[in-house]
Amino acid sequence: QVHLVESGGGLVQAGGSLRLSCAASGRTFSANAMGWFRQAPGKEREFAAAITWNGGTTAYTDSVKGRFTISRDNAKNTVYLQMNSLKSEDTAVYFCVAHPQPYYGSNYYNPSAWGSWGQGTQVTVSS
Repeated sequence: QVHLVESGGGLVQAGGSLRLSCAASGRTFSANAMGWFRQAPGKEREFAAAITWNGGTTAYTDSVKGRFTISRDNAKNTVYLQMNSLKSEDTAVYFCVAHPQPYYGSNYYNPSAWGSWGQGTQVTVSS
């Protein structure tokens, strides 16, 4: 099991930027693909971004492509989500997730495919 702690959330105006961080401990961090999900008020949890163990491949949901960038630093056991050009519809609780495998596979949109979850960090974008 990987223990995940997110940070970096907050209140930002539309068009602004935030960088989320997720510190991992427990299992060997570099053995896991990592990702971010988000959950807006009254909505289901949805996939946002994912990255393979070595950072070689990434995936994004269509609504964040070109605005969000996921990255990782295996030496620091940390994964990041750089969010630019934020919109009010990006308002949500953002969860860091760890996959049980080094590659996230084709089912990465499914929350049940991810083994470990952080507690979440709130991102609020004001219009």
